[in-house]
Amino acid sequence: MNELRNNEPVARLEGVSKIYQGNGRETSALKEVSFRAFPGEVILFLGPSGSGKSTFLTILAGLQQPTSGEAWLFGRKIPEYSAAGLQKLRAARIGFIFQTFHLLDSLDATENISLVMRFNHIKKREATLRTSQLLEQFGIAHLAKAYPRAMSQGEKQRVAVARAVANNAALIIADEPTGSLATEQGMNIVGLLKESALTEKRCVIIASHDRRIAGYADRVLFLNDGVCSEKGEI
Repeated sequence: MNELRNNEPVARLEGVSKIYQGNGRETSALKEVSFRAFPGEVILFLGPSGSGKSTFLTILAGLQQPTSGEAWLFGRKIPEYSAAGLQKLRAARIGFIFQTFHLLDSLDATENISLVMRFNHIKKREATLRTSQLLEQFGIAHLAKAYPRAMSQGEKQRVAVARAVANNAALIIADEPTGSLATEQGMNIVGLLKESALTEKRCVIIASHDRRIAGYADRVLFLNDGVCSEKGEI
C-alpha cells in the first residue's frame, strides 16, 4: 500500500457529482462536491435524510463511482486501483461503522472483532492479542464471549467501533453512528472516535443528522440536496 506524503489528504473529492437514473428521470444526489480530509481530523457531515450523505460515503470509500469528478484515497485516484487492490485497501486501511452495527449474530464479540483481522491475513496469535486489547480499551472485556442478541444497543456499537479500528485503519467512515442509540450512549461512542483520532492520528468522517456530534468535530460541513457547504441548517 502506498504511504501518504506529508500534508497529503487521506481522502479527497474534486468536483464530484452523482446522478441516478430511473423511472425515466434523473436524480442528482451530489452536485460538484470538493472535499479533503487529513490524518487526525474528525469531520462531521450534517444533513437530513435524502441529502446525499450515504452517496457521499460510498463514493469516498470507492464502493461506487461518481458520474463526474474525481475521488482519491491515500494519494491515488480510486480508478487507478484494481478491484482486488481496492478491496485489499478497504480491508487494511478503512474501518466502517454503521447505524445498524452489522455484527454477525452467529459470532461472539471476540469473533466479530477478530474476523476483520483474519480477512487482512493477520496471524491468529496477533489477532487474539489485539482483540483482547480492544475489548479492554472500549470497556467491553466482559462481553468477550457474548453474542449480539445478548448485548444492549450501546454494547453492540462499542463492539462495532472496536472492529472498525482493529486493523489500525487510517480512515474511519461512520454512517449515522448514533442513530440507534440513546443520547448518553451515542455521545460515548463519538467520544471514543474522537479519542481514536487524537491518539492514533486516524481520520474520522461521520455522516449524520445529529447536531450533538458537532461538539466533537474539528470541522462541520453541511449536505443539502447534494450540495456541500460550510454553513447550513437541517
